Amino acid sequence: MRSLSPAALRARLPRRAVLGAGAAASVASLLPARRASAAAPPPAAAADGLRALPSDAEVARQVRAEFVHSWEGYKRSAWGRDEVRPLSAGHNDFYLPGRTFGLSIVEALDTLWVMELDHEVKRAADWIEKHFDPAQDGDIHVFEAVIRLVGGLLSGHLCTGRPKLLARCRELADRLLPAFTASPTGIPYTRVNLRTGAVSGTNPPLAEVGSNILEFGVLSQLTGDRRYFDAAKRAYRAVLDRRSSLDLLGTSIDTESGRWTDTTSSVPNPPVDSFYEYLWAGGELFGDRELRDWYRLLTDAVLRAQGERSDGRLWFAQVDQETGEVVGRSQSELGAFYAGLLGKGGDRAAGEDYYKSWTMLLDRHPVLPEAVDFGEGTILSARNDLRPEYVNSSFDLWRLTGDASYKRTAYRYFKGLRDHLRVPGGYTVAADVTTSPVRLGDLTPGYWFAENPKYLYLMFARTRRFDQRKGLLSTEGKILRGAVRS
Repeated sequence: MRSLSPAALRARLPRRAVLGAGAAASVASLLPARRASAAAPPPAAAADGLRALPSDAEVARQVRAEFVHSWEGYKRSAWGRDEVRPLSAGHNDFYLPGRTFGLSIVEALDTLWVMELDHEVKRAADWIEKHFDPAQDGDIHVFEAVIRLVGGLLSGHLCTGRPKLLARCRELADRLLPAFTASPTGIPYTRVNLRTGAVSGTNPPLAEVGSNILEFGVLSQLTGDRRYFDAAKRAYRAVLDRRSSLDLLGTSIDTESGRWTDTTSSVPNPPVDSFYEYLWAGGELFGDRELRDWYRLLTDAVLRAQGERSDGRLWFAQVDQETGEVVGRSQSELGAFYAGLLGKGGDRAAGEDYYKSWTMLLDRHPVLPEAVDFGEGTILSARNDLRPEYVNSSFDLWRLTGDASYKRTAYRYFKGLRDHLRVPGGYTVAADVTTSPVRLGDLTPGYWFAENPKYLYLMFARTRRFDQRKGLLSTEGKILRGAVRS
C-alpha cells in the first residue's frame, strides 16, 4: 500500500459528500451508524451472496486474463514508461518529469513470473537490465523508490534468479542510503538526488520512516552487507524512542530534531500505515524479536485508544498521541490492509471485524470509495484509485483461516473492478464511484501490476511457484519469501 504525505492526503480528500440518490437513498445506506439500514445488505449484495462462485481454476483464469489485458494495454501505449494512461493511450512519469524508471515493468515482474507468463518475464527483465538507470540526476522520493523499485528488483531476482537484477537493485539502494546515513537522528530524509547524493525533505510521515526494513533487510541477506538493514532498524528505533506515555506515535516527525510535527495517531490510515505493517513483517521475515515486541506494544495501544464500534462494526478513530482525545473519524481505503495485519499479528477477531466494516461498504458501492467519515456517515473522497488494500486483507485472512467467505468477497471485489473500471486500454482509476455509470479517470497506477491481480491469483490458482505456507509479500505486493523456482 502506498502511503500519502499529509498534504497529498488532504488533496485526495477534497470534499465531504453525502451519497446522492443515484448511489443510495440516504446517509443511512453508507455506514452502519444508522441502525435502520444496518440489519440487512442491499438486494444486489444479498443476491450476490446466493450465487455460487465459479471454480477456483476458472476464477484464476479470469484474473490472469484481466491482468494480461491490462499488461497488453501498457505495452501497446506506454512500454518503457513509468505508467500508462489507458483512455488517452498516453503515459505518466511517476518519479521525475520527462524521465522513466520503467516503473510498471519493475512492478509487474514477479506477477508475470507467478502467473507463468515466461515470455513476458524475459521481455521485462531484459528491458530492466538494458535500460533501468539508477543514477539519474534528480531528487527522487525515497519511500516510493524503496517499496516499488528496490522491492521490485529484489523480488524479480528472487523469482528469476537473474543476477543483474540484484546488481541493479544494490546500485539503487546505495544511491538511496544517504537519506538515512546523512540524518543526525537516523530518521530518513524524504528525497535524495540519485546522482549527487544530496538530501532534502525533513518532515517524513511514519510510513516513509519505517517502510524500508523488508527491502533493505532482504538486500542485506543477499549481499552480506548489513548497512541496509542497520539503517532501516536505526530509523525504527529513533521513532519508538519518541513514543508517548500512552505508547502511541504521531503522524510525522522532523528528520533533524526528532520532534513530532503532527501529534495525531492516525493508524491505520495513511500516511502511517505501512510503518506498523513492517514491524510485524520484519519480525516474521528476519526473526527479529525487537521488531515483534515493538509491533505488539504499539498495536495494543492502538486497539485500546483508537478502536471504536458502531452497530458492531469496528473502525479506528484518530486521537492525540499524548492525551488519547479523539480528533477525527475518517477512514481511508489504504487502511483496509489493517484487517489482514491484525489477523496475522495475533488479533484475529479484531481483524475479521474490521474486514466486515469494509465489506459493508463494498455492499453499498460498485467499487470502494477512497475515504469515508464513519462518524458523520459521509464520503470524504468518492474516487477509486485501483487500491489493493481490501483484497490484500482478503488474501491474508483467507491464508490465515481457510474461510471461503474471503474468496467470495474477493471475487465480488474483482467483479466490481472488471464491470466498472475495465477499458479497452486496460484498467483505470475512477473519478467518482457514486455516479451511474462510474465516472472514470485516466491512469493505471504502477502498483496495479504488482498487487490487485496478484493477491486474487494467489487466492485461486494452485500455482507451483508460490509457497502458500511460507510466502511473505511486501506492502507493495512483492514476493520477498516463498518464490519457488523449479
